[in-house]
Amino acid sequence: MKAAEFERVVRDAVASIPAPLRARLDNVDTVIADWPTEEDHGEAEVPDGYTLYGLYTGVPLTERTSGYTMVMPDRITIYRGPLTEAFDDVEHLRAEIRDTVIHEFAHFFGLSDDDLRRLGAS
Repeated sequence: MKAAEFERVVRDAVASIPAPLRARLDNVDTVIADWPTEEDHGEAEVPDGYTLYGLYTGVPLTERTSGYTMVMPDRITIYRGPLTEAFDDVEHLRAEIRDTVIHEFAHFFGLSDDDLRRLGAS
């Protein structure tokens, strides 16, 4: 999948978030990077041999206080390289991009990986 189409799929995934939730997406940027760095793997606590498709960096809504002002935006990074390498079929790739975007935004809303597993969404 070419970079422009990948960007469009990510944008469409963000746009698919229900409007009431999308309205709460304050002070968060979505970016696309080619590959995660070693720092990204460390921050995500990814075990050796596992692949990182996305990463949420910031303060989840559930942890923000009234003093949460004048801060840099939170960031959701979607990694094009690992996703396109893992999924040859375009439809599966699109589905995984969407799942990854939704997964990372769930972290923004305060859900942990354990929460997502309990909900059957991870």
